[in-house]
Amino acid sequence: MTRDAALEVAGLRRTYGNRVALSDLDLCVREGDVYGFLGPNGAGKTTAMRCVLGLIRPDAGRVAIFGDTDPVRQRRHVGAMVETPRFHDWLSGRRNLELACAYAGLGRGVVEPALDLVGLRDRGGDRVGGYSLGMKQRLGVARALLGEPRLLLLDEPTNGLDPAGMRDVRELIRRMASEKGITVLVSSHLLAEVESIATRVGILKDGLLLAEGEVAELLRGGDVVEIGSSEPAALHRAVGDLVGATVVGDAESGRLRVALEDCSPEALNAALVGSGVPVSELHVARRSLEDLFLSLTGGQS
Repeated sequence: MTRDAALEVAGLRRTYGNRVALSDLDLCVREGDVYGFLGPNGAGKTTAMRCVLGLIRPDAGRVAIFGDTDPVRQRRHVGAMVETPRFHDWLSGRRNLELACAYAGLGRGVVEPALDLVGLRDRGGDRVGGYSLGMKQRLGVARALLGEPRLLLLDEPTNGLDPAGMRDVRELIRRMASEKGITVLVSSHLLAEVESIATRVGILKDGLLLAEGEVAELLRGGDVVEIGSSEPAALHRAVGDLVGATVVGDAESGRLRVALEDCSPEALNAALVGSGVPVSELHVARRSLEDLFLSLTGGQS
C-alpha cells in the first residue's frame, strides 16, 4: 500500500466476452492530486472508473480508497460524475439536489454549500430544463459533492462544452483542489485542458497504463521538433521510417511535429537530408502533454 494514496488500483482486470477492457491495471492517485486520466476512445478509462465505484465488478484486482479495501466503507469518501449527468428537467436545480440528499440519507444542509461552490446559488431555483449544458455539468459536480467527499471522480466533465463552459469547469476543479483539499481524478481527451490543471497524469491504452507520474517530470523526455519541407509527403514517409522518431501532429501546412526518443535533432536532420528530403526548417519546440500522449499511443486520440 502506497503511503498517502487516495486511490490505489492493483491488477485490475475486466473483460467483455473476448474483449479485454482492462489488463492488470495499476495506478496510484495521491492525496491532493488533480490526476489526469488520459487515453484514446475505448482505452478503458470509463470501465476503470466504474470498477472503482463498484458500478461493475472487475474480474480480478484490488481497489483501495484512502487505504480502505472494504467496498462499502470506501464509498463514503467518494463522489463521482460518470458520463453525462441526468436530472428531472421540470424541477429546479436545488430541488434535484434535495432529492439526491433524500436518496442518500443526507441532510439538506449540504445543498447550498454545493451550489455555492459550483457557482449556481443564484440559479438554484430555476428549472434544470432551462440550464445550459455547462450549468448541467456544474450541477452534476454539485451532486457529486453532496456527501462532502475526499475523492472526486469526473468522467469527461468538459465534454460538449463551449470555451466559456470549459473554462468554468477548469476553474471549478482548481478551486475544489486548492480551497477544499479534494483529490480529483478527471478523465478527458482534451489534453491542453488537462495539462493546465493536472499535477499528475496516467496514460492508458488498450486497458494498460503506459505512463504515470508528475506532469513536469514526464515532459522532460526527448525533444520535440517542428520540421518544414517543400515535399511534405516525402517528409512524412521518411520520418515514419526512422527509428526513434514519431509524428505527433501537423504543425501547419508543409510542416510536421515530431517526437524524438534516442534520436537527436541533428541526427534526424542528417537522416532526412541523406534520404533526399529537402528540409527548409527544423527547430526544437516545447514538449507538450499532447506530444507525449500521441507518441505513446501511436497517434491515437
